[in-house]
Amino acid sequence: MLKTIGFPGRYVQGEGALSSLGRILREMGLARPLAIIDPVVGKDLWPKVAASLSGHEPQAAMLEFPGECTREVIAQLASEAKHCCPGVIVALGGGKTIDTAKGVARALRLPVVVCPTIASSDAPTSRLIVLYDSLHKLVGVDYMDRNPDAVVVDTAVIVQAPARFFAAGVGDAISKKFEAEQCDRAQGANSFGTRPLNTALLLARTTYDVLQRSAINAYHSVGQGIVTSDVEDVVEATVLLSGVGFESGGLSLAHALVRGLTAIPEMAGKLHGEIVAFGTIVQMLGDGRPESEIKGLIELLAALNLPITLKDLGQEKPLMDEQLTTIVTATLATNYSKNMLPPLTAARLEQCLVRADRVGTQWYLSSQWAT
Repeated sequence: MLKTIGFPGRYVQGEGALSSLGRILREMGLARPLAIIDPVVGKDLWPKVAASLSGHEPQAAMLEFPGECTREVIAQLASEAKHCCPGVIVALGGGKTIDTAKGVARALRLPVVVCPTIASSDAPTSRLIVLYDSLHKLVGVDYMDRNPDAVVVDTAVIVQAPARFFAAGVGDAISKKFEAEQCDRAQGANSFGTRPLNTALLLARTTYDVLQRSAINAYHSVGQGIVTSDVEDVVEATVLLSGVGFESGGLSLAHALVRGLTAIPEMAGKLHGEIVAFGTIVQMLGDGRPESEIKGLIELLAALNLPITLKDLGQEKPLMDEQLTTIVTATLATNYSKNMLPPLTAARLEQCLVRADRVGTQWYLSSQWAT
């Protein structure tokens, strides 16, 4: 049986990495860059990026990301990009900007170089393009033919973003050990349609180890806008290790729940990694993990101000029966939900959701009593 793992063509990380972007493109033989940028951060970063690309002729062009990654937006930007005759698409922004740039590169059959400005997810290294509709509802996933040609992560930029985004990156990454292990146990497929190699499982497990060791210290450093060795380690874990770990290791319940929980309007506005963080608690309960391990995860998530209850996700009132049914139905409709052993049933998933909310609530109560 064939097994597959995918990697970005090149990965560069460190303070000032964006200043090396022009040199990296030249070394890779990539010319005529067209940047798709998030205007919120692009106003400040574009001059630095443009200066790095100043040796390229014609001069680097730029298009602004309009705010949502939809098929319509990708088609519109791809049409506008054709007038620039680009040779490579450069993504500069967060996850949705990155996925939109991937979509444009896919449509034009061009290389793509990803420069994340936040570390809120592991989107930068993967082939996946997560699509939404104009109402910000998740509607599907497309795939590029290959992983990004390069990923350039400037940690001096990452620490300037709000710490909430950094924490969300931890929330997205911390599930990968449990999801990849369940996918492998259930003989499920990764995003390449094959069983995972041991390397992918190793990276997923290493991601969890790094986050347990360094995430809290790194979170506090990011809150002060400081790059430390812990920050560098966590960024590498949340962007690179987690990215390869999930794409080539496979996903399971924690990510399947994104489709389910966002079907409830009150929870749809949370960051992807915040939803996955709570989903990881559900996943661990579904796995039958030891109570001590689940408690350790909850303590880590709480220290990063990540959701550990449905109320944290925006669901102020207890879920009504029809809401619970909506979540369970949407979750079980995903392919990821099948990567569980024993197989998930609606009743077992509903039980795990209720238990996860109860366990998180009990943690808050015990924490208050302790103080």
